Amino acid sequence: MGTETKSNSYTGQISTSGGNPKVMKDSLSLVRQTVNQQSQSNQNQYQNDNDNDNHLNSNSNSYSNATKNQPETNNSNSEKNSTSLTKESKKIIVPFVPIFVEEADVIQGAKELLKVIRPNWDLAHVEFKSFTDGITNKLVGCFHKPATKLKKDDENDVDTDDKQQEPYVPPIKVEEPPVQEDEQEEEFTANGETDGLPLQYSDNVVLVRVYGNKTDLLIDRKAETQNFLLLHTYGLAPSLYATFKNGLVYEYVPGTTLNTESVLCPEIWPLVARRMAEMHRKVRKNVGDIIGGGATAAVATSADTNVDATKPLPMIWTKTQSFLDLVPERFSDAEKHKRVNGTFLPIGRLREEFNSLYKYLVALDSPIVFSHNDLLLGNVVYTKSMKTVNFIDYEYADYNFQAFDIGNHFAEMCGVDEVDYTRYPKREFQLQWLRVYLEEYLQRTNIQSAEVDWLYVQVNQFALASHIFWTVWSLLQAEHSTIDFDYVGYAFLRYNEYLARKEEFLSLTAAASQKNNK
Repeated sequence: MGTETKSNSYTGQISTSGGNPKVMKDSLSLVRQTVNQQSQSNQNQYQNDNDNDNHLNSNSNSYSNATKNQPETNNSNSEKNSTSLTKESKKIIVPFVPIFVEEADVIQGAKELLKVIRPNWDLAHVEFKSFTDGITNKLVGCFHKPATKLKKDDENDVDTDDKQQEPYVPPIKVEEPPVQEDEQEEEFTANGETDGLPLQYSDNVVLVRVYGNKTDLLIDRKAETQNFLLLHTYGLAPSLYATFKNGLVYEYVPGTTLNTESVLCPEIWPLVARRMAEMHRKVRKNVGDIIGGGATAAVATSADTNVDATKPLPMIWTKTQSFLDLVPERFSDAEKHKRVNGTFLPIGRLREEFNSLYKYLVALDSPIVFSHNDLLLGNVVYTKSMKTVNFIDYEYADYNFQAFDIGNHFAEMCGVDEVDYTRYPKREFQLQWLRVYLEEYLQRTNIQSAEVDWLYVQVNQFALASHIFWTVWSLLQAEHSTIDFDYVGYAFLRYNEYLARKEEFLSLTAAASQKNNK
């Protein structure tokens, strides 16, 4: 889902296949100029704004089981820092390259993009790596191997056929000026990273992502770009180098994506929990955005226009309704229509099911936070050498219920290629995960069992909403996607799991959870 790099570990086949993307060549010189301006502008920006970009300081003393499970924020510092970050994201210049890259010939399209955004690269020294195709978009890595490195390799290589099977990945380097942090801030800095400033891994590697067919029906690409830049200003996303007609060019994050085994490793899952909590705690799209209990989001279900504009609406409501509106009552493929008819059509029945569930979930009063909303295992990159994780692909990032983001991640632990819902995390594991999350989110260590138990209830009940959301998404993909994936089969997998878990999860209560703890 999302970018759907479902098996997007950084391994693949080096290729030099050719073809001709659609290019407006008369515009490319202007784009090159913009790229140069971007580099200079961003460099000056970090010099000028560094003193003002203090990271957000949250200081929470309570986590109410009913309505107050969000960190208390120092309003003056929060607004000041949010203003600084918002202005910073607006100042970043991201060049647009007027190229359309054909899905069938992504590598040749990547070459044309590199001529514009990396004009100093010798394409003879660039190795292209097609990552395992996702189920929405396509991804290729471009690895620039400098001439000095090539020469050194030639001198050292005895048998070149046995060497150079993997592309050279340059050493990690940080180009931003050093950040001074006090001891208290460093104590809560996830994974020891430089908090609040973007990190750059290497200028010699870029990723090119090509959008899937008709995915603009599912995703607001302008919002995705804005989210990319926003999260980058918080140090939560890599650099965005350029956009083109049907995709993005961005920074390579070294590491491997998680799988159903590694996501449970004790050295990895706490990193994921803290990273998600960091995003939920810090990120604000706009100055003045107020986050709080989910009960305020109930207005989204009515036609009432008297809504406080500063209170963001949850993505799970707005996006699901939008998707439901787009699902056809008759699929263009007769065989697909036969498979979905009766269970999913007419679509009004699925809409009623979701609306009923949503009304129940709103009453749980889960906080509205800025969420990733698509943390399948392929969207979490683990860098072992740095002991860090990074989230990638922000197509669905937006304000949403805190418990949805966590519950969705738990559901994705069961896999995508080979879904096995017996892998859904057991209660004991969830409680450990949620405790680590709350320590980072609330910025304190004295987390009470009652707090963990209540979040456990919310998370599992919101996991039901995740199943319905991706069911509707799959139906849309089944109608429009050209990627070889059984979207109808996946829709049935998600919906059947929803039905199988519905009674169990909706019967959960904090009191029962605490009783099971004893």
